[in-house]
Order: sequence, then structure tokens, then C-alpha cells
Amino acid sequence: MPEETGTIPQAPELLCYPEYEGAPEIIPGRAAREWMDATHQRFAYRCTPLAIANATGWEITLPFTFSATWNGGPLVSDVWSFLEGWDRRYKQVVASVFGHGVLTFHPGWLFRTSPGWALVARGPPNTPKDGIAPLEGLVETDWLPFTFTMNWRFTRPGTVRFEKGECFCFISPVPHETFDAIRPRIASLDEDPNLKAAYAEWRSSRSAFQARVAAGEPEAVGAGWQRDYILGRDPAGGARPNFHRSKRALAKPVR
Repeated sequence: MPEETGTIPQAPELLCYPEYEGAPEIIPGRAAREWMDATHQRFAYRCTPLAIANATGWEITLPFTFSATWNGGPLVSDVWSFLEGWDRRYKQVVASVFGHGVLTFHPGWLFRTSPGWALVARGPPNTPKDGIAPLEGLVETDWLPFTFTMNWRFTRPGTVRFEKGECFCFISPVPHETFDAIRPRIASLDEDPNLKAAYAEWRSSRSAFQARVAAGEPEAVGAGWQRDYILGRDPAGGARPNFHRSKRALAKPVR
């Protein structure tokens, strides 16, 4: 297995060209989610990968609030929207283009990335929205000289509401040219004794902790859950030098 070097690869370039003055704002991904906040003792945040995914990218946010309706038909005219208040950018951002229950957003930006890098454009991670679902695309921004659309598809006829400041497009750079070179290999844990031992230690520790909770042991019940992942500890208790490198602190675009 390759050794950990502790170095971070050189970051690719992400250039953001606004199509017009006042294009929708781009902000670093926000880790918090209302539904996660509402869970008992905010237990959803105990799943560190959720919070990391929430913040691994940039949000393009709405400058206004509006509602959209689909009557169930296949025509472009079967999807329509209503702006709350007034905003000159409304028709530049929201449209019905494709029919079949698809609501289209124009991000208002032309993006360019370093050679070999693309942008994945999708809805905000781990943010279910009743009645409509975001579609996902990989945009080859290392060569394309034009913009893309962000599309959401109604899951049933009805009306949905998007709030001002809500993320309608979430972008994350990916090294797309390397994917074809990756060949997944099914291996035996016996090939990596250290990993096998660490996995066995984790599995044993987890089972023992769950048994203590089930038995009502006060210390285990009070703890509620094991925190090795959060604290960056391996199952043997050692610290990992690069733990949570993927806990994002992304920068806001600058001019």
C-alpha cells in the first residue's frame, strides 16, 4: 500500500466568470442542515461523513424566493413558476426548458477548471426536498466555453417553494480524466495484516460498546456513542496525523 506522506496535492484552479452583474452568489458549502439540527441531541452529526459531504463544494444560492408548479403533463408549458416580490434576475435564473416535469436553473456563471478537472453539478448534499429532486451532471469545465443548466425534476404533480438564500446548485471539482485509469480490485484483508487487525479491533470495540449500552451501563449510556472517528483515533487509540483533512473550510470566491 502507498505510504501516507502528509502532503496535500496542489489545488486545481477554479475560475468563475459571471454572465452578468449580480449573478447568484457562490458560497462555501454549509455543513449544517435543518433536519440534522432537529434530530434528537443532533445525533445526525455523529455521522461525520454526512457533515463532510455537506461542505465539500460550493453552493450557488438563490437571490429571491419563488414557487414552481407542475401539472403532470409533458409540455414545457406544464411547468410554471411565481416570483415572490420582484427581482430583475428572475427570468435569467428560473425557467421551464425541457418539459416532462423538469424545472431549470441557469447558474449565471461560466466555470473553467485546470486540465483534467471537471465540475460535478448537483443539488445540495443530504438535503431532501419534498416533491422535487435535483438531477446531477458532470461538466467538462476544463474545455467547455459555455455554461450549463442545473435541473430539478418534480417527483409528482404539485407545487414546491424555493427560499431566498437556498442552494439550487452545488459544485465540486473532480479529476475526471483519472477515472478511466482506476480499476477496482477485490482483495482479501489477509493481504494487509495491519488493516485487518485494526478492523477487527474496531468491530470488537463497537460490539462491546453496543452491548454495554443495551445492558444499561451508565457510563456507556451517558456517552451515547463512540467518538473515535470524531477525535481522529484509530481503534487502538492512536492519533492519525492527517485525520479529518476532509473537514472542509472552503474559501469564498474572490475577485
